[in-house]
Amino acid sequence: MLKIGVLGAGHLGKIHLRLLQQSEKYELVGFYDENLENGAKIAAEFGYKQFETIAKLIHAVDVIDIVTPTLSHYKCAKVSIKSGKHVFIEKPISTTVEEAEEIIALAKEYNIKGQVGHVERFNPAFIATKNMIENPMFIETHRLAEFNPRGTDVPVVLDLMIHDIDAILSVVKSKVKSINASGVSVISDTPDIANARIEFENGCVANLTASRISMKNMRKSRFFQKDAYISVDFLEKKCEVVKMKDAPEVPGDFDIILQNAEGVKKQIYFSNPDVEQNNAILDELESFADAINNNTTPVVTLEQATEALRVAYQIINCFKK
Repeated sequence: MLKIGVLGAGHLGKIHLRLLQQSEKYELVGFYDENLENGAKIAAEFGYKQFETIAKLIHAVDVIDIVTPTLSHYKCAKVSIKSGKHVFIEKPISTTVEEAEEIIALAKEYNIKGQVGHVERFNPAFIATKNMIENPMFIETHRLAEFNPRGTDVPVVLDLMIHDIDAILSVVKSKVKSINASGVSVISDTPDIANARIEFENGCVANLTASRISMKNMRKSRFFQKDAYISVDFLEKKCEVVKMKDAPEVPGDFDIILQNAEGVKKQIYFSNPDVEQNNAILDELESFADAINNNTTPVVTLEQATEALRVAYQIINCFKK
């Protein structure tokens, strides 16, 4: 079992602490939170060991789980890596692309592993369909959330849309060619609602919408490719696949047949792949333990997270124009 310590005991940090205590792949050594008073309350309530300094916690573990506000990710990662510790960093990897690139360079220099918490990669509905998403040419995503003051210190692109950016980059095997986007600040100082159109070199187009001032929550993505349409509901953890194949000579009574202008007939059939329910946060943390123990590549690498951040900033820069 790998010894792990958590930096940051806010809303998400407390979830990480609880899951790591349950994990069979980690030994939870303790945590450090900048707010020592808040940390003392959590230690008293749940029995986790509270460390007085970051340095003492880092010294006591093999792995550091960074669940602090984004502004401090770089600082925490830097000191952890220089101490020779593997790092799990909550998304986004850091505040700037330059910081992210330095984290990558340090990880290589000190020969440590790093993974970033793009948790939707572990969403069971996405896992159930990922192998079916082969060469999507049009992608549409909607990530809408009711207003929550937590997270409004960053643009909605870094807060919400980055989940979909990362998922899209993981299935489109092509480089980004161009980006157009617009964003509107309604209640915060930074955009609360944003729409982006990403064009890839292979012709794929992705249309992304994110809002944190919606009346209801929604997290849906739709992937269109030759002879198939794949719908993933990240919130409800459901998926649907609609496929087309050449129609049989003699269709059955209940077969759905389409005929185009050229007279080509296609049969449509629906499937709902089995979705195995899981705890995505626990799975991502434990997959990192496997990567360390087996010396394999983490599921969400520092490089992939940096690419998602780079695209996010290209979108944000479109707003400024």
